[in-house]
Amino acid sequence: MTVNLTLVVLIGILVACGVYLVLERAVSKMLLGLILFGNAANLLIISAGGAAGKPPIRDSGEAGNLDAQSSADPLAQAMVLTSIVITMGLSAFVLALAYRSFLLTTTDDVENDPEDVDVASRREGEDPED
Repeated sequence: MTVNLTLVVLIGILVACGVYLVLERAVSKMLLGLILFGNAANLLIISAGGAAGKPPIRDSGEAGNLDAQSSADPLAQAMVLTSIVITMGLSAFVLALAYRSFLLTTTDDVENDPEDVDVASRREGEDPED
């Protein structure tokens, strides 16, 4: 199996940009990062599926002439379709969270939780009741 080097580099760039955007504090940037990461995963699955070939679905006239080497892998295509649906659902959920957050705080940024800051500032071994 040969893999296109340009496609592998593109997948790496999409993953790197997606991870960078997910680590930002704005919900809109997090959403864009998740979408980029989902697209990179789709490209990775398609490239791992092998070389392009004949359609995996054939009519009954070709049933006696099945050539597994020249047909495309239908599993990779089905997995990408499932991944697209999952990415769309996740995007809709993050959009709903962003809308609700904007209604409550009128900002797109995610703030630190006071309890998390308190836990992070504690020293190890300190009694939690102090």
